[in-house]
Order: sequence, then C-alpha cells, then structure tokens
Amino acid sequence: MADAVTADDVRGRKRKRADPAAVAVTEASDVTGDASSDDSCVVAPKETARSNATGPTKTKQHGIEKEDDSETSESVAGTPRPRKKAAAPLRAPETWPPWFRALEKTHRALNLVYTFCCTRKHLITTFATIKTAVEANTGGPLREADVAAVAALLAAHFGGADRPGTILFAYVDERSLQLDIQGVERDQTFKTGGSRSLRHRFTAQGPAADASVGGITGREDWDVVVAAATAAAATGGNEEVTNDATTTTTDVLYFEFIDEGLKREVRHPTTGEPTKPTQMLRDERLRLPVYGQKQMKALIAKRDKRFAAAVSAFLDRCAGASDGGTGTDPVETLKQEAEAFIPVQPTTSDDGARTGVGDGMVPDELRGGAADAKQDDGIPPVIPTERKSIAEIVEELRASSWYSGQIVPDGHRVFDAQEPVYGDLAFLLSQDLVNALYNAKGITQFYVHQAEAINALHAGEHVVVATSTSSGKSLIFQLPVVHALEHDPQARAMYIFPTKALAQDQKRSLRDLLAYMPGLADVLVETFDGDTPWKERDAIRTDARVIFTNPDMLHAAILPQEARWRAFLQHLQYVVVDELHYYNGLLGAHMAFIMRRLRRVCAAVGNQRVRFIACSATVANPTEHFDTIFGVMDWERARECERDSDLHPVRRHVRLIDFDGSPAGRKEFLCWNTPFRVPGDPASGRGNALHECARLFCALVLRGVRVIAFCRVREQCERLVNAVQQALTSMGRPECVPRVMGYRGGYTPQDRRRIEADMFAGRLVGIVATSALELGVDIGSLDCVLTWGFPYSIAKLRQQSGRAGRRRGRDALSILVGDAFATDQYYMQNPDQLFAQPHGALQVDLTNLLVREGHVQCAAYELPIRPAADEMYFGAGLAALCRERLVCDELGFWHCHDQFRPQPWKLVAIRDAEDEHFAIVDASHHPPVVLEELEASRAMFTIYDGAIFLHQGVTYLVRDFDQERRMARVERVRVDWTTQQRDFTDVDPVETHAVRRLRAPSGAHSDTGRAYLGKIRIAQHVFGYFKVDRRERILDAVQVDNPPVVRYSKGTWLDVPAHGLAVLARRRLHMAAAIHAAEHAVMSLLPNVVVSLPGDVRTECKSGTKELPTRRAGGQPTTQRKRPARLTFYDAKGGASGTGITTKAFDFLDELLPQALARIEGCACGYAADAVRGCLECVASPVCPKANTVMSKAGAVVVLRSLLGLPIDEEALPMGPEEGLPDGLETVVLAQPVPGAREKTDDRVQDDVPAATPAAVVKREVEERVHAA
Repeated sequence: MADAVTADDVRGRKRKRADPAAVAVTEASDVTGDASSDDSCVVAPKETARSNATGPTKTKQHGIEKEDDSETSESVAGTPRPRKKAAAPLRAPETWPPWFRALEKTHRALNLVYTFCCTRKHLITTFATIKTAVEANTGGPLREADVAAVAALLAAHFGGADRPGTILFAYVDERSLQLDIQGVERDQTFKTGGSRSLRHRFTAQGPAADASVGGITGREDWDVVVAAATAAAATGGNEEVTNDATTTTTDVLYFEFIDEGLKREVRHPTTGEPTKPTQMLRDERLRLPVYGQKQMKALIAKRDKRFAAAVSAFLDRCAGASDGGTGTDPVETLKQEAEAFIPVQPTTSDDGARTGVGDGMVPDELRGGAADAKQDDGIPPVIPTERKSIAEIVEELRASSWYSGQIVPDGHRVFDAQEPVYGDLAFLLSQDLVNALYNAKGITQFYVHQAEAINALHAGEHVVVATSTSSGKSLIFQLPVVHALEHDPQARAMYIFPTKALAQDQKRSLRDLLAYMPGLADVLVETFDGDTPWKERDAIRTDARVIFTNPDMLHAAILPQEARWRAFLQHLQYVVVDELHYYNGLLGAHMAFIMRRLRRVCAAVGNQRVRFIACSATVANPTEHFDTIFGVMDWERARECERDSDLHPVRRHVRLIDFDGSPAGRKEFLCWNTPFRVPGDPASGRGNALHECARLFCALVLRGVRVIAFCRVREQCERLVNAVQQALTSMGRPECVPRVMGYRGGYTPQDRRRIEADMFAGRLVGIVATSALELGVDIGSLDCVLTWGFPYSIAKLRQQSGRAGRRRGRDALSILVGDAFATDQYYMQNPDQLFAQPHGALQVDLTNLLVREGHVQCAAYELPIRPAADEMYFGAGLAALCRERLVCDELGFWHCHDQFRPQPWKLVAIRDAEDEHFAIVDASHHPPVVLEELEASRAMFTIYDGAIFLHQGVTYLVRDFDQERRMARVERVRVDWTTQQRDFTDVDPVETHAVRRLRAPSGAHSDTGRAYLGKIRIAQHVFGYFKVDRRERILDAVQVDNPPVVRYSKGTWLDVPAHGLAVLARRRLHMAAAIHAAEHAVMSLLPNVVVSLPGDVRTECKSGTKELPTRRAGGQPTTQRKRPARLTFYDAKGGASGTGITTKAFDFLDELLPQALARIEGCACGYAADAVRGCLECVASPVCPKANTVMSKAGAVVVLRSLLGLPIDEEALPMGPEEGLPDGLETVVLAQPVPGAREKTDDRVQDDVPAATPAAVVKREVEERVHAA
C-alpha cells in the first residue's frame, strides 16, 4: 500500500484550482482541533455535476441522511417535533481524567474528518482513509482501540450499539460500498481479469475551489483535513475486486457515525441560490444536496455534546453516582468494555463460509455484537434439535435487549389445545389399504369429520368439507380415490388445485400412500400443468389414472381437446377441488362455468357418475358456495323433476362437513407493532418493518423455531430474505444462511421443485414466501408464522396463521408485524377485530354477461350446444344468447362464432396469468443461467437498466434490458443499496359509451353531476429510480427515458362540478386528496351492489411523489402534472373488454354515492387533525398501492355533496391546509368532456351525449369484444 499523505505534505503544497481528476489542495494554517468554535460565515461548497458515462466511480455518502428534519419536513410530515428535555448537569471536561480528555480530542477529530468526508461522494470513510487526517488533527497516533473506546462510551450511553448517536466500527465487504456501477465500460472493477485498482476506482474528483473564499471549504484548517483524507482515499489500497462469485473478498475497516446526519442545503437548479430542501427529488435537473458550513457545524457540535454527556454519565456510573454504580476505575472499566468493540478481521473457512464480516452491511436495527446477542438474548450457540416451549420463547423475546414494548396492549392471545374426536367408517377397508395408511401416514383411526365425509362419498353423495386449516382434509380426498382404484381398474380421478406448489405437495402425498399398496404401486399419478413437458403429455392422457392439474389447464388444454381425453373422462369417478374458498369473485365465476363445462362433456361421453369433493377453509356459506361452483343442485334437480315435483330431497346430494374433530396444539398469537424510530416519540414515525421482521425471524430460527414468513408482494419477499441472510452472517451464524430461502412466483420449475423438497425434508429452518405457500401446502412441521403487514383481509391472515402447528402435540406461534400503513395501525390499535370478526361469505356472480358468454363460446367449441338440454349448465336465457352470439347449423345445433376460432379459450382469461414473460439471465456464470421468468407487466417496474434485482436474497445488477428478445442480462454484485423505481399512473377515459345524470337525493338544491361509462386508458410511467441504502436514505437519483406501459379497460367516471372545486379552494383543502378519498369511499361499497372483491376495481390512487412536491419557485409550490378533477373506476381484469363490474356499478351510482357520503359523515374518526386521512371505516383502503398518503376526508365530503347536488356547510368544514398536505399547490384542474364513441368532433364531446339503457350498454360491450377478437 502506498504511503499516506501527511498533514505536513499538505501544508507544503501550493493551493491551486482542482481539475476533474484530482482535488485542489490549499495553503492552510495549523489545524485548531476545535471544529465548532469559528463562527465566520462562508458559502457552501459547490456541487460538481453528476459524472457522465466515462467519469469516475461514485461511492456512497455514508452517514448523511437524505431526509430533512428542519421546519420544511415538519410541514410535509405534519408532525411537529417535541421539545427536548433540559440536559442534566454535566461534569466539566477539565475535571475528567487525562485519558478521557485525550479520548475527547480523538472524538473531535473523528467527528470533524468524518463529517467532511461525508460531504464528498467520492470518499468512503474507511479507517485507512480517515486515519492520517485524524492524526494530523490530534498530533498523535490513532489506534483501533481508541475508536473502540469511543464506540463503547456512546453505546453505553445510548443503550446499545445500534442506537442513533453511536458509532459503527466494523469490517465490511469493500464491494458493498460501491455506488455507481452502471455501465460496463466504466465498471471494469466488476469484470474478472479486467479489474482496476482501488486507487483508480476512487480517484478523487472534488469541486473546484472558490477563489472568493479560498480553498475547498472556505477555511484553511478544514481544507487540510479534507485534502489529507482525500489523498488517503486515493492511495488507500490497490487490491483487486472482481464480480466473480469465487473471487477472494476484500474487507475494509469501515467507520460511521449513526445519527440523523447533516441537514441538507439545496441550491436552486436554475439560479444556483440556496433554497429550502425538497422532500422529493424531481425531474431531469435534479441535483443531490450540497452541504453548507452551517449545517456541518451544527452536526459537529451536536455529536461533541453527545460525547460529553456520555463521558459524564460514564464517570458518574463508575463513581457510584448513579443506580448500579460500582465505584470502579473508569479508565480500566472502559478499556475492558471497549474490547467487545474492537473489530475482528473476517476469516474464510475451508468451505468458503465467511465469518465476522457484514456488520456494516446489516440494517442498524439488526446490528450488534454476536456475542452480546447470544448472552443477553438467550440465543444458543447452535440451533437446538428440540426447541423450548412457545411460551418460554415469547418470554425470551420480551426479555431481549432490543424489545421495547412491540407487543401491543391486548395483542397477545393464547388459544388452548384441542383434543381429538374420533369416528368410524360405515364400510370395511381392505387390509392392504389399512396397512398402507399405517405405514405411509401412521393412521390407525379417523377423526370424526374424516369418517363422516368418507362415509358420505361411499354412499354416492357430493361432499364439501369446511374445517380448520391442518385438520386432515387431505385424507378425505385420498382414501376414496385409492379405494376406487383398488376395486375398479378403469377408475380415474382428477385433482384440481389453484397453485402448482399445492399440486406437487398432494401428488407426493398420494404417491407415498400408493407405494404401500400391492398392485397399485405402479399406477401412473402425474401432474398435468404448464410445466409438464410436451413429450410427456400424450402418455399422461392415455395412461394416467390420477392427474393433478389446475383450472387454467382444464379450461385451456383438457376440455378443448375432449377427443384426446375421452377415455379418461368416460371413467372419471372423482373430481377433487381443494381450497374451494380461493374461487371467489370473478375467478369464482370463471371456475363455476369451467366446472359446468366439465360436467357437460362428461355427460356427453356417457359419464354421469362423477362425484365432487371440495375442501375449504372455514367460511360463512360453504354449501351455497359449493352449489354455485359445481351447479350439482341444478343437475340433480333436472334429474329429479321427472320423478318428483318436490325438490327438497335434492339437498341430500351435497353433504356439508363442518365439525372439526382434529386435535390442535396450544397456539399463541402476537400483534407486534414496529416501534418508533426514536423510542417513545411518535413524531419520529414508525421504524422499518423489514428490519423488525428480519430481527424476529433470526431470533426465532436460532432458537430452533421453524418459521415461515409471509410477504404481500414479491419485492418484500426478496428484501426480507436478503435482510435475514445479512443478519445471520453478522451474528456469526453463516452456516444458517443456506437454510433460509424464499419461495414466490417467477422461479423456474426446477427451482420450485428443489425448494419444495428441501422444505418438506426439513433441510430449511426458515422460509420467506408470498401467497404461493399461503394455501394448504404441507412443508413439514412449522412452528411459527410471521406475517409482514396486514395481508389485505382477515380471511387471508387466518389462512396464513394456520400454516403453523400442523402436528399434534406441538405448540405454535403466529406473529402479525404491523407496518406503518393505516390498515396495519388500525388493527394494531384494535386487535380484537382480528379475532372477533365473523367469517366472511364468498360471493360469485354467474350473471356476469361477459364471463358467461365467453364460456358458452368455449362450450360450443367443445360440443355443439342444444339450448333445451344445456340450459341446466348455463342458466336461463341460453337460447336467446345462442341466437345473438353463436352460429346455428342446419340441424339446429349451435356452434362457436367464427370470431372466437380457432382457440376460443385464449379470448377468455380466467385470471391475470400472462403468456408473455421476460427471462432474467445471470451473466456471471459460464454459461449464463436463467434465474427466473418475469411477467411482462412487471418487467418495466423491475428490470430497467441499472436496477438492483433480488433473487433468493442475492443482489444482481441489471446490465442490459432487451425488450425485443424478452431478456434482461444481470450480473451478481455485492452492494449495500437497492433501487426504487420512480413511477406514476395516469388513468384517463378516452371514449364515452353512455352518460346519464345522477338521480337527485332528497334535500338536493342544485343540479346533480353526470355519470359516464366508456373506454379507459391506463398509462404507467417509470421515469427514474432512486438508489436507497439500508436506512432508506436516498443516495442517488437516476433519470430513465422509458415509454409508458399503456393498456385499456372499461370503466365509469364522474366529473367533479366546478362549484365543488371552488369550495375546496376556499377552505384550502387539497383537491387531489379529496378526490382520492371519495374514490376509496365509493369503491369500498361496490360489493353492496355487485359481486366483487378488493382489487377487482381500481382507481387512480394519488401518489405522494406527484401530489406532495415541496420545491418552490417564486415562493409558491409548482408542478407540471395537472390531473382532471374526476372520480374514475375501471375493471382491473379482463383486458380491454373489462369484466363487467364497473358496467354494473354504473347503474347503481345513484345508490353508491349517498351511501359513501353517509359513511364518511357518520364515521367516528371525525375531522380531527390526526384523522385527516380518515380510517378504514370511511375513506382509507387496505389495498391502496400508495398507502393512503394523499387523502382528505373533509374534502371527500365536499366532492360527494357537489356531485349529488346537496348543500355544503362550509363553516362546518375544517380550514386547511390539512396536516401533511402542502398549502397553495393544486395538481387538479376542471375536467373536460370525453368524446363519444361515434362522434366526429375535434377532441371535444357535444353537450348531449346519447344516453344508453343498461341492456344496450351491455350489448355494446359484447359487440365490441367480438369485434376486437
């Protein structure tokens, strides 16, 4: 390593202006050692322009908070910071022991050097970088033990090594400090064999000197420090760093103050004058903040004051002046405590495992000494084979050093164990089957619900089982099938599961049972899904006696090819549909018609003996839902009508089994709220739920608890895997890292099968999953379910919670970790709602004309339709539908319309599955490897150039995004930051199909608004991304120029009248927030008038990125994006034709709007300052993608009253601006009319758009759909 530049070297150089390759070195006087004593006023250093494609590599700005905490952020956040209590009297420094006075001098120098290094993006604050500059300041050597002593003092004072105000001093992977790694040409350091040295990577490029001030900072003594540190960085090492996974890792000793950092000083992008900090970094003129002397001096003084308080408290403790005082020698005591803070050089074991590194890579909330964690928090040195009881583990969590009351009041519930109740079969099983049940599953007797269901099936009835999760429902649909296979060599069975993981799990379970059956061990049991190789499909059709499939394959590959499946369908005896509750809403309607098509084809080939078995989670209406999905009551009614006019006996054909006789272990449930960033200070906001989940996850798995963590979206899944793996490495437990894996959609079939096998075999101690494992997959014995954030519905939460405790005699734990979202906090404050709310009813709408007509076309393609005979499958009015939509032959049979041929199923999408995918290719391997496949709709928001892509917790850099080849090339990198796309969505009607005036309610005194129905354009824009560090601080902002992703749907909208906008303006209520809140209120009531689920209908949720800018020009907020004052609702599914939900909603807006208004005005949350965004009972939505950020409850009242023509009591409304919303900024303009479908106008609609009756509207929808096809 080259010699470091000394302070004397710096002093002897002549000051000159910096060039683009090196920092200017100034003439300076001696360093004073007191950074905060000079009050001279100087200007802030100028920010250099962002480096271009050939510029030097940027490094991270450690220790600088990107969020401002000045008065401007208070106006944005809406919560004033509390006054701090007066500091206790401190010991005067002159009374300190000499060793502590010397330590204070070291701290001051560290403080000064670190602060100025942080203002230079090209400097990383390694120990080697700052050592020379600190020594020049103190006049003595700087040792690791000195820094460790400072860290120990601050940690003791602030209650832990991870608290704000303390110091991070640890070895980290050098590559994690790399920031600007975009572009192959300028990132040779990540190419094997072509890397450059560290000194070239971090060639200093500082700002030009200001001649009017002199030097870099305007103070010669500070210039010496900066120049010395810069020179040290430029010569600080020449180790080669490559991107290859097998390359030896270079570790550096890293130093960082953990605090709120410098307050930002931002210069206006045009004038260059200092202006107030911005909350959001915006547009192509965006510049990262520069830091003025005032901000730097304030932070330096703050740290010095904290250190003085820490020394005073420590001396008091050692002197016995505080509780627990020991009267010990303070110098010796601190030296002993500092030993735990001396960094240990990481080592690599023979198997390549890394130990002792990564603490700097771990989020602050997870950081801390591994030894301390093991001793203080009760974590054993190895994962125990037998864990403690859940009650003991919960108490250990409460006693952990990081626990600060996260379990909310009344949020700890205990559910007692349940003893089993057994029943008997009404018929005898063969001895082979009895032996197989015992050998494969250890079963010697049946629970009462199992026996009752199996008896009903043996008697020829259909069965729906609605018992709790993990109650042994699988045996109910396995034993009858095996019994049939045993007695009928032609018998066939079909298992239908909603997910591939569930199908694989049940196939494995059935094969295990058949393996012990003489004569049945060779029975072909196979999966028939999208992953099935084409060359194997013919053999499965002809030879398989049991197939495992899903509704998509039944709809698209089995029923359309009835001739190839005829032998299988002729002998089909059992159809098993697991997770029946999954088929709800629109998907339920599709599933119902698919089941009717299946029954119709079976009947046509002579098979009317099919029995249906359905298993469901506990719901309010299981029998009704079974009848809706399978239609067996209609079928049986048609058969009975010839013999008996009384239809009541038909009920015997469907048997409901809802008494649960299975045992259940003791279970505990915790509502665990993410603590405030500053303990006890709500104004600081909630901390990071990701870090809280990762900390809980590690604390549990290291105690022998097998954990599954559920995340709402894929991105959360990968981030949590990454955080857990980093935390385990930091805690000195790298052997556990390979035993924690993610499971979500997008993985290749091979990876999914491998992970499923590892889960079931118990080789994994922890799993992080999305809803792909939410359903009843048996992945072995799980002890704990950890749910990150409320999963949109209580039914989902209960379903997830049931994944743990599947084994008898094992207690289990469920933890709901509350995020900062309004929905999460509602349930954290009202935990009773999680347990007291009744089970919800499932709803399926079979009258949806678009769904019905699509499946009638498919059915006519499979077999010609005879309306009189097929009405039992497709409902009344089939004959009329055939006359309007199908083609009749000379014999009177109806065939599929030519517009739907040759593959009508392609035009009937039953769920949001996409055919177009992008391959994510890892170019770090030779040859390249496909990591996963990504749906096209996600691609633009995930794999843009320069993005950090996470796969199994590993970070990859997107090097190249090739849209034409449907491929993204990624390379594995080790960085300590991720990327967040900057996007917004515009939802605009583009064509009016129908319009009508709203019906005036009683009390209306003016004209009501109009409701419109038509074509909607949804444009999603990704205009850049942020680079964000582990503490969610913005490190950099990158502009991208991608075309918007545009799609079309059907929807309805209402234009807000001008007088309503005028009221909002007079009361200074945020217009966009008012519209957003009104949209939520209306959408929440849609299930009252049309069968729909959350997410079936969407709106343009307002984004804080676009609605809350704080950059000002001429003293007023400004924005370039203006949106029309319009409430818009569109179908989220169904493509350009929509699903018909908003078409129905259009007819019921006269009822929906008054109901929404009554709900808001009657909500108990009122108009208080803390209720400006409303609550879940009025305007907040649990599925809002923008987390209900831009909301105005009072404004929503104005919007709805103006639409209904009702009087508005302005005096009763609160005067804005609302808390957290900017004053004087409006992003909304009066909406302009949308042209009609057949009007010849120049982008304007005439005053009177022809109204259409509901029937005409629906007919037009169908006509357009056929025409589009």
